[in-house]
Amino acid sequence: MKLKWFSALIILAMIFVAAPPPAALAGAYETSFVTSITYQNVDTSATTNLRIYFYDSPNDTTPIEIVRPNLNPNASSSIFIGSLSEISPGFRGTAVLASDKRMIATLVQVPQGSADVKNRPLSNGFASGSANSLIATVLKNQFAARQYTVFSVQNAGISATSVAIKFYNTANPPVLVHTINVTLQPGAGYFVDTGTVSALGSSFNGSAVIESSGGSIISSAMELDSNGVGAKAFEGLGSGATTFYMPSALCNYLVSGVPQNTYYAIQNTSLTQSTNVTVTYSNGATQSTTTPIGPGGKFSFTTCNATGMTNNWQGSAKVVSSTTPIIAVGKANGGGLSTAYVGFTTGASKIGLPYVRWSETQFFTGQRQRTNIAIQNIGSSTITGDILVKYIDPNGVVVGTHTITTDVPPEGKVSSNPMNATPQLPEFGYFGGGIGGGVIIEAPAGSQLVAIARVNSYVPSRNERAGEDYNGVGIP
Repeated sequence: MKLKWFSALIILAMIFVAAPPPAALAGAYETSFVTSITYQNVDTSATTNLRIYFYDSPNDTTPIEIVRPNLNPNASSSIFIGSLSEISPGFRGTAVLASDKRMIATLVQVPQGSADVKNRPLSNGFASGSANSLIATVLKNQFAARQYTVFSVQNAGISATSVAIKFYNTANPPVLVHTINVTLQPGAGYFVDTGTVSALGSSFNGSAVIESSGGSIISSAMELDSNGVGAKAFEGLGSGATTFYMPSALCNYLVSGVPQNTYYAIQNTSLTQSTNVTVTYSNGATQSTTTPIGPGGKFSFTTCNATGMTNNWQGSAKVVSSTTPIIAVGKANGGGLSTAYVGFTTGASKIGLPYVRWSETQFFTGQRQRTNIAIQNIGSSTITGDILVKYIDPNGVVVGTHTITTDVPPEGKVSSNPMNATPQLPEFGYFGGGIGGGVIIEAPAGSQLVAIARVNSYVPSRNERAGEDYNGVGIP
């Protein structure tokens, strides 16, 4: 990658620039997307060197370099890839954000030219990679919405590496259906569109295990409806854990009279052992696997199917594996939601969210967005001190703070949005002619918090909200 003079790198696995013209009335799978990279300086001083390098193919060794303006501490900014003259329409590749300060970044996939598809899939960049990467759910032509997965694998190391992308189905035990082998140069990536992989058959439901030849890799996925408007994104993980925390759980929870529900996709990371999994919800309801999840296999939970679950409920959940490490991906739908996020294994007392918006005046026109933040205590002790949710403008200035004084018990949850701040922020993220704004969450030292942000767009033609989730990032 030859970027050793930078102290911080953020690896960005899925960069798109639409190739016109997109289909005007197609489903999400047929819709073109353009990526906007939102990023935040979570260090204690301003950057003095900030650049983004774009790679267009697995063997690209001469990336396009874009120099960006420096950022104050806690400030956030964005770059819409479609506005860059250096990058041609039809680009599909990867990127590396390089800086001399600690950064976090979220990719926003903006649909182009569709009258129906309005949701913006969200996923985070990575500060580092690992030898393997796991994608808990991979689909081809599945369910009523005819869902397809598009994912990328990126080399996060400093030398070329060989990668084996292995597809396992949901049989018990799972069967290795297909393997793709590819060599990746540093920073470069490889895209997989399940709709074009004939070896997966006419339909596929399973997961992917991606192995490198000793290198460092990451992965990120989008799940797109062909017979519908659903579009969501989530990250692959380098390893699993026996316990995952899920800040969002819904069972027929009514929003504007429309029920919303959550589902959890669980992947067994072991290729030799089976495991049983139990989900415990914050209201005491539980559910477990009906049969063990085989090596490399997948199982899905529906929140409303839990024993003891009640209707019109929202809360959080904990997922526990009896034997092997697992991966947990949470999804929500209903009333326009099309969300996905990877569950959490560890928390932090300080969390960054680079992409936060709120509009009181133009949300229901469909022109602006609203963000709600769910914050969960995954520690073993009740948090009794104040939790500060600081809303920060593009210059790094705190323009409002939501002080949460409520005690938060273990596995308990609280929420925030810009209208909870003092002063209230009715148009947060929309400053004059500019757009941008982020959040820093601070809790008492030793707290173990996790957070997800749900970013909603209103679709007037359907009288519903399109929404997607992304994970807050812990800050040391």
